[in-house]
Amino acid sequence: MANKINITFDCFTLRQPLIAMIISKCVEATLKAERIKPTCEINVLVTNDRGIRAINMASRNINKPTDVLSFPMYQLEAGSPPADWKAYLDVETGMCPLGDMCISLERAIAQAKEFGHSVKREVGYLTIHSMLHLLGYDHMDEGEQKAQMRAREEAIAATIPGMTRK
Repeated sequence: MANKINITFDCFTLRQPLIAMIISKCVEATLKAERIKPTCEINVLVTNDRGIRAINMASRNINKPTDVLSFPMYQLEAGSPPADWKAYLDVETGMCPLGDMCISLERAIAQAKEFGHSVKREVGYLTIHSMLHLLGYDHMDEGEQKAQMRAREEAIAATIPGMTRK
């Protein structure tokens, strides 16, 4: 059974098929790199700055847009997936619902320009970043946690054609 990646766009873009393909590739690559065994379900909302600002306000009481938000279903340990996933599986689907992510395409386009790389690279990087959050990684400190997460992001991105830094 293949992973179920539910991608919803609430903003108009002619790039919708390309963006959906990038997100799917990056979700799959992250699950593979992190050795996640069960079939997973992930929900992705692609929105604009206005949309992500409203979600950021409702969920975190922060009244400003951001590039990506992650809403993990479980508190997993970074880099140490459970040996037994039975308790994490949805009884109706048999899948592991990892959680939800929200990406601001507007912000991704602006950041791609700012950082001098492609929108593909930026959306992919944000997807990998969010997936790692769903899998227990965090960067609340500016030290070890952030370094660990950045290293995993770059290692996973390097496995996907067109995702390395230029």
